[in-house]
Amino acid sequence: VRMNDTPPKIAALVRQKLLARSGPERLLMGVRMFDAARQMVLASLPKDLPEVELRRQLFKRIYGQTAPF
Repeated sequence: VRMNDTPPKIAALVRQKLLARSGPERLLMGVRMFDAARQMVLASLPKDLPEVELRRQLFKRIYGQTAPF
């Protein structure tokens, strides 16, 4: 179920502002959001996991499927 409590007028304004940015700026925004999400997931995992298990769990949380490694 997708929830959306943003009024259409505000959503249009946000979209307009986002599309006014250059391609490289939008890419950088996406990279920064992904990095922030990755850090939040890592912070939620046990600190004593072996590196391989940490990577597996990180992959599963981000991509929703078992890692191919």
